[in-house]
Amino acid sequence: MHRFGATFSMFPDALMAENDKLVRVNSLPLDRPGYPGYPVKDLDPSGPDLYSFGAWWDILRKRWGTVLAVAVINVALVTIVVFRMKPVYRATARMEVQAETPPLQTLNELNSPTSTDGAFLQTQVDLLQNNNLAWETIQELGLANRMPELGGGLQGPAASSDRSILESQSSLIRGFKNHLHVELLGDSRLVEVSVDSVDPGLAAAVANALVRNYVESNFQSKYETTRQATAWMEQQLNELKAKVQKSQQALVDYERENSVADVGDKENVVRERLSQLSTDLTAAQVERANKQSVYDSMQNSKAEANGLANDLLLEQLDSKSAELHTEYAATTAQYGPNYYKVKELRNQINEVEALVAQERKRVVDRIGGDYRTALRREELLSQQVAIQKKEVEKLNQLLIQYTLLKGEFETNQQLYNELLKRLKDATVSVSLRATNVRLADEALIPTTPIRPNKRVDMAAALLVGLILGVALAFVQASLDRSVKTADDIEAGIGVPTLAVIPLGTKTNSRYGRYFLRESQKPAGNGNQALALLNAPGSEMAESFRVLRTSILLSGAPPPQVVLVTSAHPSEGKSFASVNLALALAQRGDRVALVDGDLRKPSVMKTLGMPEGKACGLSTVLTGGHDLEESLQVFAAAPNLWLLPPGPIPPNPADLVSSPAMESLLRQLRGRFQHIVLDSPPLLLVTDGILLSTLADGVVLVVESGGTSRGALHRVRRLLDRSGANILGAVLNKIDAGEDGYPSSGAGYYGYYYSRERSTSTAAEVDPANEPPPNITRS
Repeated sequence: MHRFGATFSMFPDALMAENDKLVRVNSLPLDRPGYPGYPVKDLDPSGPDLYSFGAWWDILRKRWGTVLAVAVINVALVTIVVFRMKPVYRATARMEVQAETPPLQTLNELNSPTSTDGAFLQTQVDLLQNNNLAWETIQELGLANRMPELGGGLQGPAASSDRSILESQSSLIRGFKNHLHVELLGDSRLVEVSVDSVDPGLAAAVANALVRNYVESNFQSKYETTRQATAWMEQQLNELKAKVQKSQQALVDYERENSVADVGDKENVVRERLSQLSTDLTAAQVERANKQSVYDSMQNSKAEANGLANDLLLEQLDSKSAELHTEYAATTAQYGPNYYKVKELRNQINEVEALVAQERKRVVDRIGGDYRTALRREELLSQQVAIQKKEVEKLNQLLIQYTLLKGEFETNQQLYNELLKRLKDATVSVSLRATNVRLADEALIPTTPIRPNKRVDMAAALLVGLILGVALAFVQASLDRSVKTADDIEAGIGVPTLAVIPLGTKTNSRYGRYFLRESQKPAGNGNQALALLNAPGSEMAESFRVLRTSILLSGAPPPQVVLVTSAHPSEGKSFASVNLALALAQRGDRVALVDGDLRKPSVMKTLGMPEGKACGLSTVLTGGHDLEESLQVFAAAPNLWLLPPGPIPPNPADLVSSPAMESLLRQLRGRFQHIVLDSPPLLLVTDGILLSTLADGVVLVVESGGTSRGALHRVRRLLDRSGANILGAVLNKIDAGEDGYPSSGAGYYGYYYSRERSTSTAAEVDPANEPPPNITRS
């Protein structure tokens, strides 16, 4: 059942009392989209459930007719085609492809083993399907007239033009290749050549002729190739002989002109000298770098100069200077700077420092001279290395041309000798080489057709039809934009789903009136649209009790005037209005059911009552009759009064929006506890919008699988603009087992209500003892 039923379980003591009386509840938290704090979202067909196995199964279950229809049509078409086809026979000839004999190097290789690679075998398979071989076979057997299935013959004057002849030839070759099948058998060297034809004898003849023509063509091709190769080698041999003589003469002339007969020894001497000079240059560069580093260090720092100079006199002078400085400092501290001994020590220090500076200058000059000598030696060696490199380059230039001339001579001589040897061997092997393909097994006349295979074709047609049907079912489901579940309503327009009405047995149309299933019909002849009266134990009856409870719990106090409407006709709004009124009347409250559809009324028809009464809503609004004259008591439910539509007026919208309509509703509010107002569809006429402004709440009936999502959005916008209070929606005509709504409660409800009727028969209220309908609202 509908999710609202889960909310009822939160208040088990507050919902039902004895005799089905409802206890008022001040507030009820509704955690649904559309209430404060829950935004309204667009309807989205995607989601986790769409990709679940259950969702796919539901689609196939609902659209099994589409799958079955496509499968049946596909099988029927294939069956017609199969039984109209002519049987086709296939004749197969086998051809052996021996290894390709390589060109003989020597006579000893004549009997050497050879191998056949996959590329070679595939080449033979492709050659069997070339256009020239096909055309030769067609002409030899006259297949243009003997095989009509080739479809290439031309008759009449058109056959004489060159263009027509070429087109006919191309068409015949294409048709021939369509009936030809060439296949290599596994890892063997056998090739199967198969030909399909409606004439089994002709199929065998064509297969054998094609193989014979290929063997002959292969032999002619090899013979012609060998003959041409021999002639080409003789021509090349003469040309190579002239090249050998010319290259040898050029080599001799170059040796004489450049004196390079002993070029090998000269090259070794020059290269050894260059290597020795390069070694000396490297050593000189290292020595110069060392001396330069010492020289630069002495120039930059005197302290480093003393350590690098390694001079004994300089070290002694430095030591003496240090002693004098120590003695001078001590004497000055003891006697003062003017003491005679202090002055003598000062003079001695000056003399020693002068000697130190003189000695240091001498050392620097010596090291600088060594550095300059090493630098000069490096420069001289660099010049010698450069000169020697030029000698090597000059020698290399001579050797390049010499090597080229010598290599050309040796190559030409080698080619000449090799080609001469091959020519002698080829002359012997020309007569020994034969074709490497032969007819291994002639094609026999087939006795069994290969197609059509009726059983296999029909089974395949059934399988393909089922696949196409399933695909079409999913395409239809993806294109279906209708509302299916309560979640679609709540997520789409943000209103709660008050109840879910199951689908009963339907009439001819999908959008016609829905009745109860045969198993749920009561005994006797009753109006099957009145579920609460005729089948109180059914799922449908319980669904309307859920709707009644949902409306009564929707506010405190509950809405008194409830407008029941829908987006389009035939969605079940009148059916819902009637059963809602019956459900409210069964509580013991006085209920008025008003047929507000003044264009195409259907409440009276749904109740099974005559529709021809002259007074009703239209005559009350126009002043022709008063309310007392127009109200009718429904005999099957004594607490239910009906206000029929009356004659259909020319201006329904003007009547329902008139002050008389407001006055009528005020009278009804004072006489009845609940007023159920049936209205026309909202998207067709404006009557329903006008009536929604007069009602305490609006109940929107939505047909599962019938109401589009766009229509649902437009209805919500219309009601919002009019300021109507939308109590919620009723999801009608939902199939049992559809989208999580299983039909599992019929047995329970039937058992429960059958016991209730048996215990409450004596306590039923007699309609004659009812108090008068002129009551006040509680």
